Amino acid sequence: MGRSWIGAVLTAWSLCGLFTDGKGWVPRVRKLGQDGKVTTLAAVIPEVRRPPVQADSFLGSRGGNECEVAGVKLCWCPPGRFRMGSPRDEPERRPDEAQVEVTLTKGFWMGKYEVTQGQWKRVVGKLPGELTAAGGEGDDLPVYNVNYREAEAFCLTLTELGRESGDLPKGWEFRLPTEAQWEYACRAGTKAATSFGDTLSSKQANFQGRPYNGAEAGPSLKRATRVGSYPANAWGLHDMHGNVVEWCRDWYHAKLPGGKDPDLSSVRGTMNRDGTFSRVRRGSAWTDDGWASRSAFRQRFEPERRYDHIGFRVIAGEERTGL
Repeated sequence: MGRSWIGAVLTAWSLCGLFTDGKGWVPRVRKLGQDGKVTTLAAVIPEVRRPPVQADSFLGSRGGNECEVAGVKLCWCPPGRFRMGSPRDEPERRPDEAQVEVTLTKGFWMGKYEVTQGQWKRVVGKLPGELTAAGGEGDDLPVYNVNYREAEAFCLTLTELGRESGDLPKGWEFRLPTEAQWEYACRAGTKAATSFGDTLSSKQANFQGRPYNGAEAGPSLKRATRVGSYPANAWGLHDMHGNVVEWCRDWYHAKLPGGKDPDLSSVRGTMNRDGTFSRVRRGSAWTDDGWASRSAFRQRFEPERRYDHIGFRVIAGEERTGL
């Protein structure tokens, strides 16, 4: 009776053992039947989590190095100095582009492309706003109709995913770029009006209307297009000119921020005529003429608003404190 009772119990319960798969020992589930025979039901291969990447090995060695974190392709922007804004003789410059010297003491990774609809759906879920004919629908198209707070929330969730996967080291986070980081990355070491030189054709970037400064005329799509459809700059970044305008971290100030690692994300700047304040947008869109695609061109927009030509791209940088 004792043997049959034990057999009945073992028939209902699984026994765990170990076997090798050639790479080490992993558990397996077995079952002992009433006839005394053991049957292997399944191999239980535990999830193997690789150790998180270390911060010192996460740094790039030169501008344009590439990596991928949480499904987002990134390009390295090294620390350095540059002159932000436009010189007085740059055609079609604006008064708020007076040049300042900027030093960025720490490098950062910037999204190789604008954040796409596919990435938004994977990270957040439902798209942030209504789809339009001009904005389009597709996983490789930039996300649009997104306001500033929603873009920041995307960055927070992406940070969590990067840390969970082990791809994003401790002390690093995703966020929107400061205005200085954005222009520095756009220029990618160049000093001309655009990252492609002192002229810009719509064969080089997705904008509508006339080309900039006598460049060759090109197509005018009058709509967004798949990210990466136009040439990259020297650091491998696509669509820094045109396609959709991109949110930046800073509040808009009439005077460009200079100095070391400028970050105006917590300092409200120039008041709008209606008493509101705006965040900075950069990069121009499929709605703009070529002159608005210059590296130094600045735009402002109230952070709660959205439009079908406004999107964003992310950076991965060391966490900021005391801001």
